[in-house]
Amino acid sequence: MSRLFKASIIENIQLVKNHYLITLHPLEKIKKPKPGNFFMVAVDHNLYPLLRRPISIHRWLNGDFQLLYRVAGKGTSILSRKKPGDILEILGPLGNGFPLKINSAHIILVAGGLGVAPMFALAELLKKRNPALYYGARTKKELLRIDELNALGLDPIIATDDGSSGEKGNIVNVLKRHIARHLSSISDNMLFACGPEPMLKALSLLAEKHGLRGYMALEQHMACGLGTCLGCVVKTTKGYRRVCKEGPVFPIEEIVW
Repeated sequence: MSRLFKASIIENIQLVKNHYLITLHPLEKIKKPKPGNFFMVAVDHNLYPLLRRPISIHRWLNGDFQLLYRVAGKGTSILSRKKPGDILEILGPLGNGFPLKINSAHIILVAGGLGVAPMFALAELLKKRNPALYYGARTKKELLRIDELNALGLDPIIATDDGSSGEKGNIVNVLKRHIARHLSSISDNMLFACGPEPMLKALSLLAEKHGLRGYMALEQHMACGLGTCLGCVVKTTKGYRRVCKEGPVFPIEEIVW
């Protein structure tokens, strides 16, 4: 199966301001993506914009799939205007994805902002394990897919910076308080996270303090998605690694902030 394929848009809907959910139907058989995998999406058939946009898998729907994205520039602005029936050229799935063989008794998922996209895919696969989902955003208006998360039976623990939904403050501080109340059982937890860098850095310090094991999906700017351009390297305890190739998922203890 080729990793370069064309897909037809089924729908491309705005969820909240600047945030969209696109549902795609591959026009050929593709490899089923894992949570944490991503696609490089060519938003137009013209030379501009030249580079594809990296977007994490959000949901696999028996052959079709969904991507959750934010309009952050000209490329994603073009993508947001695409209509059902339009054809996109896509490369993927790419990256290593989250490990799915988990021996820990308890699973903690932490999502920040658009980082809920891969966390949703992971939560859907792990729902029989009753994972605890912590979800933070700047404001209530930027909390995405809450009804769908509730429908999975996850009942996410929410924090917003402005206190408009859930607890006021950042989601890492909420997790810290919960850990403080359950220190005796925290060692057998596995942590999975995706979100902005400050959140992931704070989680790394928290994991180190309490001996938590886990994995993080890093959000980096990418150009090629294939490891050739070296535009997305990060420092790890094993040297510099390419987020698009050796990642985007890394063990928490390997990331050097």
